[in-house]
Amino acid sequence: MFSINNILRENIKQLVPYSSARDEYQGEASVFLDANENAFGSPMEQQFNRYPDPLQFEVKKRLTKIKGVPPRNIFVGNGSDEAIDILFRSFCNPGADNVILVPPTYGMYQVSANINDVAVKNVPLTEEFQLNLEGIAEAIDKNTKLIFICSPNNPTGNSIDRTDIETLLANFSGIVVVDEAYINFSRQKTFIQELTEYANLVVLQTLSKAWGLAGLRIGMAFASEEIIEVMNKVKPPYNVNEASQQLALQALANIEQVNNWIKEILLQRDKLVLGLKDFDFVVDIYPSDANFILVKTTDANGIYNFLVEKGIIVRNRSKVELCEGCLRITVGTPDENNLLLQTLQNFK
Repeated sequence: MFSINNILRENIKQLVPYSSARDEYQGEASVFLDANENAFGSPMEQQFNRYPDPLQFEVKKRLTKIKGVPPRNIFVGNGSDEAIDILFRSFCNPGADNVILVPPTYGMYQVSANINDVAVKNVPLTEEFQLNLEGIAEAIDKNTKLIFICSPNNPTGNSIDRTDIETLLANFSGIVVVDEAYINFSRQKTFIQELTEYANLVVLQTLSKAWGLAGLRIGMAFASEEIIEVMNKVKPPYNVNEASQQLALQALANIEQVNNWIKEILLQRDKLVLGLKDFDFVVDIYPSDANFILVKTTDANGIYNFLVEKGIIVRNRSKVELCEGCLRITVGTPDENNLLLQTLQNFK
């Protein structure tokens, strides 16, 4: 059985979080003389002289309407990367605990583990890019605190079998992190709907992909109230700046436009796949539930370097396990996709 007290680091249990100026009063106020801000304003039309809401409550209220999850079950961070790092710092003792990754997968899990001096046990996906449940079960020991699963997966693009993820959630006494950065493009339903069933579930999402806000760095974690409380305890007091919060609120009011973009991206993805299939150097194009495709080629390095010379940048994944010879190509605008296909006609 999962118990947060069994995996929470002892120093985090004892941690008294930094109390910011905006945490120490309740109700409304009109004069703020508590945080050593510049009361005269900012040297621009829009004012940013006041510290932002440390818990991003207005953003969370807007997310509640879209996701159907109460604010108490939402963490908002400086990109999903902050949420990933906080999970390591909250639940993994450096030099003692370990996490399980299932490569090929998002590279930041490994980087964050290395930064936090947490051992990684890699259990590669199967040739079909699905979980090796038997291998994961063998890798788990008493010091395994987190399992990271990216679905739809980056860089392979496919969704991970839902039943397999549920098997891990039901049998693992640590936390299962399901990273749904690309869920808006997927036919698979979000695991957010399962939060009340699994106390050890953390779902990551982002406004960087479908919502088109990569430059704002807004990531989200959805989990039980007790896990969210820990994450808010560990995070910096003002981890999401005021400009990002205000712009995120504007974007979250335009869900219809985002849905139209998603439809167009999926249409362009299908067209891009059809265009790439005509090239002799394309060996395979893997099914994708994301806004990118993984393309197996006869000469990934050569194609990548050729495109760079033409000012077109794709991602060379040929050195990643199970992705030998592969390029990851993001779906662009119709003009960008057509330029890519036209340029590739000259590759020899």
